[in-house]
Amino acid sequence: MVTHSSWTERRSDSYERLAFLGDSVLSLAVTTHLYPRLEAERFGAGRLTKIRAQAVSGRSCMAVAERIGMPERLRAAAPDGTGQNADALVRTERVLASVIEAVIGACYLAFGYEETAAAVVDAFAPEVEEALEHPVDFKSALQERLARRGELVAYTVTDEQGPPHDRVFTVEASVAGVEVGRGQGRSKKDAEQEAARVALEAMGE
Repeated sequence: MVTHSSWTERRSDSYERLAFLGDSVLSLAVTTHLYPRLEAERFGAGRLTKIRAQAVSGRSCMAVAERIGMPERLRAAAPDGTGQNADALVRTERVLASVIEAVIGACYLAFGYEETAAAVVDAFAPEVEEALEHPVDFKSALQERLARRGELVAYTVTDEQGPPHDRVFTVEASVAGVEVGRGQGRSKKDAEQEAARVALEAMGE
């Protein structure tokens, strides 16, 4: 469950397949939790999608992983000789997010959906509440900031890494052909949000 693909000769022995399953369980569990809580008049599908995306983002998964001590468990599972490479891996958002999803996938197979969903909602409660109370939309904030200057921002995917079910995208935000921010994420939208956040930070927002 906590075996990185670079630590085994057979990729099938890594956590990647479980992470693929866990990603779907996580999304459904949080969606099912949010749906009855939020009034239809105020929270349409688009707004629900943004709140869920923030609650289950790579950054949120990383926060949960750190709270339950996954970096230490993952490091303990690293084979001898990996050294600094293992230390770096177990601190990255991509790896920790995938491991949390793998844990969720394993729990789903072992205990079924209902028990797993309840545990997921409990584990992600701080991230869900943060998404509800402080929804983040850096792209809109950047667009509004630039609009006051009569400028527009463009987003370009500059790199893609990882297998199809565990992609990491790098996106560049540019204004008039000049890069103003760069970000990575497990979806293009997440990477765009991170690039916009970096751009706003550089502008002093």
